[in-house]
Amino acid sequence: MTTLKQSENFIEHIHDENYGAKYNLQNLNHTTMIYVDGRPREQLNGVWNFTVDAYDSVLREGCYILDRTDVHGNRLPWDFAPDEGHDIVVPSCWNMVKPEYLYYEGSAWYSRWFTYFSENSEERVFLRVGAANYDTKVFLNQEFLGNHYGGSTPFFVEFTGTLQEKNLLQFCVNNDRTSDRVPMKNTDWFNYGGIYRDVELIRVPKDFIVDFRIYLVPNGNFNEIAVAITVSDETAQDEVSVRIPELGIDQSLKLETGKIKGALNAEPELWSPENPKLYDVEVSFREDRVSDRIGFRQISVEGTKVLLNGKPIFLRGVSVHEDDRCVGKVSDKADILRRFQHAKELGCNFMRLAHYPHHELAAKLADKVGLLLWEEVPVYWAIDFDKPTTYKDAENQLLELIKRDFNRASVIIWSVGNENADTDARLKFMSNLAQTAKQFDPSRLVSAACLVNREKAKIEDRLAEVLDIIGLNEYYGWYEPNYNDFIRLGENSNPDKPVVITETGAGALAGHHGPKTDMFTEEYMKNVYNKQIEVIRELDYVQGMSPWILYDFRSPRRCNRFQKGFNRKGLIADNKHTKKLAFYVLQKFYQEKAEKQ
Repeated sequence: MTTLKQSENFIEHIHDENYGAKYNLQNLNHTTMIYVDGRPREQLNGVWNFTVDAYDSVLREGCYILDRTDVHGNRLPWDFAPDEGHDIVVPSCWNMVKPEYLYYEGSAWYSRWFTYFSENSEERVFLRVGAANYDTKVFLNQEFLGNHYGGSTPFFVEFTGTLQEKNLLQFCVNNDRTSDRVPMKNTDWFNYGGIYRDVELIRVPKDFIVDFRIYLVPNGNFNEIAVAITVSDETAQDEVSVRIPELGIDQSLKLETGKIKGALNAEPELWSPENPKLYDVEVSFREDRVSDRIGFRQISVEGTKVLLNGKPIFLRGVSVHEDDRCVGKVSDKADILRRFQHAKELGCNFMRLAHYPHHELAAKLADKVGLLLWEEVPVYWAIDFDKPTTYKDAENQLLELIKRDFNRASVIIWSVGNENADTDARLKFMSNLAQTAKQFDPSRLVSAACLVNREKAKIEDRLAEVLDIIGLNEYYGWYEPNYNDFIRLGENSNPDKPVVITETGAGALAGHHGPKTDMFTEEYMKNVYNKQIEVIRELDYVQGMSPWILYDFRSPRRCNRFQKGFNRKGLIADNKHTKKLAFYVLQKFYQEKAEKQ
């Protein structure tokens, strides 16, 4: 019997399960980001072609190359055509497009043609994708350019020198849940898929501003503004101009090897929720110019107090997800302003944007309306803390978030995770993230949402040593039914830094009523809030709270007859209109706190 070598009968796309390795460069990351505020943008939103690819046939067989034919001129391969699907609107979540896509997890292909005409012979052109969940591979004119990991942060691809008059843009977006991604397989929110934020082209001059950071130096004097600028010409020794007309600043700073860190003497009117003052800021370098509206404030801790502009503040907050019954994870200005309006009605000066980076508009609008923000990366539950590639993914998402929102006065806390077991591997992983945040951004606090030590009934977590604020998730009255344990927790705990109750609450189906002892009634939820507030009011080290959560949201792991695929802990139902009884309990407490502020 003749034995064949593998090479003689090996059909690569059938047998090779390592087909994806060559596409997993993760070369589109925080190092390829550029500063975009104040720049013109050309939208590529709108109608795209869309095709589900559950078996990754396109990657396996190279079907993204469209001009292969057989001897008769028939297009190859015969089984799959990524440009012959159906129309989809970008941005959107594919789960919301057709009922059969609701729970789809895997790869899907997006494609569209666009024209390009150069406006300047030396211009550089970048593609910016606001967010796509989760692994996004980018192809231009049937050439693979790279991929990005992370479902909630922006990424950039340079198109300079590769564009034609007519161009084919293709994305392969994959939202598989895997054990080594951030987040991993098991979460308590819905795994939406697709390109759900803006896709844009951005043209810049040959030499341009890559990064611009500005903030009030956190020295307690409120009279010095720090500036850090990086330009694309790494040899640049000339000057950049920084202008803040309202402060009388028009100053030139000299670059050294394409970078500058400088300071501007000024006494700006300080930004706060009560006075969200913003200044026009402009930076110029050679032919390039960027601009932004920026507020200046200082956030710090002193003992167990949180200080905003040197004065104690109680963070009256609420947590919120990006989730909508009709459009999924897509957000727009009207939707974000609705969240903020409800938060303000509740009496909030603070919001926790859980459990991943929300739309960049959230921080920009919070700057305008006056809301403090906690922003978070999805280092959630049982992340693979031992795996270096998982850490790389988490750190990249953190740096992309920080770079995106660095100049937003409303953002006061970077959170490096949520509800993770206190293991040695987790301590190293999250400590490194916290240190990275502090090194890159000295103007903000770092926190994480930690768990109660249930055995000791005590606030205790080794990670607290590297945090500025201890975030604490506790559900006494819900998952922990004995309220006396919450009282014991307060008595047993003596933290040396401020605590924010980052999660607490109970579930209720809007309109379902009964005795306060019956779970999932509005009365039960109201009673939990009353008892929580009774204890929290007496704990001096608790300097804020962001109960779980503003709106009911979609979660497949919530399957009882009251929840039906939704987490029902929202103070407002998933219609984003109907307020539950607990809303008014928290509102009253926040009014009390505001009066004492």
